[in-house]
Amino acid sequence: MSARHFTEPTTHYWQRIVAADEVARPEAPWQFGYPARLPDGRVLVLPIRQLASEPAHAVASLLVNHASLDVVETLGTMLAGGLSACAPDLVIGLPTLGLSLAPVVARALGHPRYLPMGYSRKFWYDEALSAPVQSITSPTPGKRIYLDPHLRPLIDGKRLVLVDDAVSTGTTLLAAWDLIESLGGQVVACGVAMLQGRRWTEQLGAERAARVVGVFDSPLLKAVPDGWVPRD
Repeated sequence: MSARHFTEPTTHYWQRIVAADEVARPEAPWQFGYPARLPDGRVLVLPIRQLASEPAHAVASLLVNHASLDVVETLGTMLAGGLSACAPDLVIGLPTLGLSLAPVVARALGHPRYLPMGYSRKFWYDEALSAPVQSITSPTPGKRIYLDPHLRPLIDGKRLVLVDDAVSTGTTLLAAWDLIESLGGQVVACGVAMLQGRRWTEQLGAERAARVVGVFDSPLLKAVPDGWVPRD
């Protein structure tokens, strides 16, 4: 297998949602793009990206801060629809890409604001209001997720939903979930645009995994001569 097995630039990806019959390669093996099916039957084609650590494996990538405003609005509105039954008091956006979706979700739920978490430590932050994180796209250890201490009163005793772009291994989500609940918040659900594989269910545990709401599924992939197919 070559170093670049059916990969291409992502310039034109994430810009529009198409009808299912517009997809050039709807079934595996997929070449270059994976057709993610949305709840309304339309499709968002995602670029397939090889894993640097294991080039025979790949994921379908979602970068919502590279997406068109229409795509972000659609995904956020669909996600809000799945979270509305939880009746949260506040939406919490997880960095970095969850911060693109969280305002859309909050607005669709009728909220006047949302609460952003961050990876950047401001000088007034308290290390006690942080947790270490690691993800499939950022595997290097040492990164932490922070809650601004000025925002802590907003979560105490409140019903909260966490919003991120995707869940894959579940490690980032678990770190944020544990941190928020240790500070007195009640996480009633987590909403993500993309459910990537199912490894995250073991990381979160059955009770928390059942509270994860997603817009679409995306399988983990492996290379075959003609493209990419789902991994077992």
